[in-house]
Amino acid sequence: MTAILQLDGLSKAFGAITVADDLTYDLAAGEALGIIGPNGAGKTTMFNLITGTLPSDGGRILFQGQDVTRHAAAKRCRAGMARSFQVPQPFSGLSVFENAMIAATQAAGLRGRVAEGKCLEVLEQTALLDKANKTAGSLTLLDRKRLELTRALCANPKLLMLDEIAGGLTEAECVSLIQTIKDIHATGVSIIWIEHVVHALLAVVDRLIVIDFGRKIAEGEPAAIMASPEVQEIYLGIEADA
Repeated sequence: MTAILQLDGLSKAFGAITVADDLTYDLAAGEALGIIGPNGAGKTTMFNLITGTLPSDGGRILFQGQDVTRHAAAKRCRAGMARSFQVPQPFSGLSVFENAMIAATQAAGLRGRVAEGKCLEVLEQTALLDKANKTAGSLTLLDRKRLELTRALCANPKLLMLDEIAGGLTEAECVSLIQTIKDIHATGVSIIWIEHVVHALLAVVDRLIVIDFGRKIAEGEPAAIMASPEVQEIYLGIEADA
């Protein structure tokens, strides 16, 4: 399959602390890729590098075959990259619909009724249509997570990056959100999903990558990766046999 995203030797350090160490992998168009690793492994930093909110020290980022390594974040967003944040950051005093409209107009460049139509379509997809006129600050955690997803989707992405979107949810809430993400994936959107709720990832992703200290340490079929003694030791704290 054609790669929509390629990381080629991506590196980043803050002084003596390396947060991205020769990261190299491809994401096929339409694929869902899961990323796991312990806290501080460099997962969110990787998203910051991909989206351009943080400049890399070395390596290349190719998106749809184009080198975007030096492109500004806004240009990457307009090209089809969008992300959610680990901590939802809506405009709390604005309505759910107004939050969606900001993403549709500013990120996707849509206008007028086209933008409104896009927002209504996405709000239905993310199960927030009945809350369109509620203020974002009044939402439950699950609905704030759904609003994060809404704002990313209103940017009209070809690549959707999710940063621990299931974190803090109850089991029932998590199941509901998983189904929404499955439905989004079924439309053909490519997904990279960072998550500590591993069963959520395993329900959606086609492939799993494990990152530790900014370096990729394992990659492959999700069940096989989770069964790896090295992964269990690093990520789950289960000591591998000598």
